Amino acid sequence: MRKALRWLLALTVLIGTLGTAGAATAADAAGTTDIKERLLSIPGMSLIEEKPYTGYRFFVLNYTQPVDHRKPSKGTFQQRITVLHKDVARPTVFFTSGYNVSTTPRRSEPTQIVDGNQVSLEYRFFTPSRPAPADWSKLDIWQAASDQHRVFKALKGIYDKKWISTGGSKGGMTATYYERFYPRDMDGVVAYVAPNDVVNKEDSAYDRFFARVGTKECRDRLNGVQREALVRREPLEKKYAAFAQDNGLTFTTIGSLDKAYEATVLDYVWGFWQYSLLSDCDQIPADARNATDDEIWTSVDTISGFSAYADQGLSNYTPYYYQAGTQLGAPTIRFPHIEKQYIRYGYQPPRNFVPRDIPMKFQPQAMRDIDTWVRHNARRMLFVNGQNDPWSAEPFRVGKGAKDSYVFTAPGMNHGANVAGLVPEQKALATARILDWAGVAPGSVQADPQAAKPLAKFDAKLDKRDVQREMTLRP
Repeated sequence: MRKALRWLLALTVLIGTLGTAGAATAADAAGTTDIKERLLSIPGMSLIEEKPYTGYRFFVLNYTQPVDHRKPSKGTFQQRITVLHKDVARPTVFFTSGYNVSTTPRRSEPTQIVDGNQVSLEYRFFTPSRPAPADWSKLDIWQAASDQHRVFKALKGIYDKKWISTGGSKGGMTATYYERFYPRDMDGVVAYVAPNDVVNKEDSAYDRFFARVGTKECRDRLNGVQREALVRREPLEKKYAAFAQDNGLTFTTIGSLDKAYEATVLDYVWGFWQYSLLSDCDQIPADARNATDDEIWTSVDTISGFSAYADQGLSNYTPYYYQAGTQLGAPTIRFPHIEKQYIRYGYQPPRNFVPRDIPMKFQPQAMRDIDTWVRHNARRMLFVNGQNDPWSAEPFRVGKGAKDSYVFTAPGMNHGANVAGLVPEQKALATARILDWAGVAPGSVQADPQAAKPLAKFDAKLDKRDVQREMTLRP
């Protein structure tokens, strides 16, 4: 009898324990456990700051990452991430710009579409997410994808609904590379204006792009200013030297003020189409030959930025130029509207923009591998390009082996192309697929994809896109 009572008591306690555990799990799922506590309970996660935003919790965090994912014991570094938390019951969007992370609350377009959480990652080697000392050989697309993989694994226990990765420009490239190396992590990919330089030495696509983009009148205006800036090199370089002295600019990395001047001028046409619209052409001097030196200078400086190739402008982007010169590739274009005697250096290679004490060797197989994989293995991937964006001249393409994947082009749009800028039919389809991949497509959308719309209302502050314009010729 006593044994039976002890057994019954033990069973009651066990049932009670299981019930308590179930209740705790349900409480966690319901979000009653503070999200900050849950995030900081992750090994290697630490808080930098929390910033308020209505309807969200926004955290800036550090996460401990191995310098070398192949040899984790060989040292670590702190990588910044941010978490825009809405609800653990919502899907999560994994965003990266491919550069520094913004510590201001921002919401990418897919995050607005699915009304979800957003995790944003700073790309390795962009300060302060840089190992010390920096072993630059550990800055490659696989190591960066492995950073994302570890962050995803760490956070998946909290955000256990569907995940979509996204990014624009180099961020779109990053999302694509992540999918190639870890195709089981994400439930969908939205890559905006992502260049795909498969063969680094073959850049004729860019020449064809600049020969027909926009209108002849606009092209003539831009070409005229660019040519005139080189024709007037001597007086404008004197102005540049005074500008450099006033602003404390030096030119050790690129080698000389003359090289920096030409690089800035040769970026001019590219920079216009990357960031401006055809309607902005009326701001370009119509008669460059009769324009004043100040008018030529101001136009070039406004679009290209004369501080771009100074040491002070290049240093923030050393990781990008290192990658461009080792794996990503970089464009080289021709200038048929400028006589050869006015061009001394042409489009300079990334090697010229990286300090010489950092060794570089190009790996031509890297982008070929990515391109082949996307063409034949893409699953639930959406590529959005801009019709007037130079970087979209060499886009990703999907082949017969791809499934539920799309390449769309937004008419008339530049490097800021997005789903909202697509033609109505493609806009609705893209939105419907994103909602479906995230597991939040309403029944009305499942029945009729053309009814698809973002689930969250537009927020002018939260949905503002941060466009970095410090450098022109970079994605």
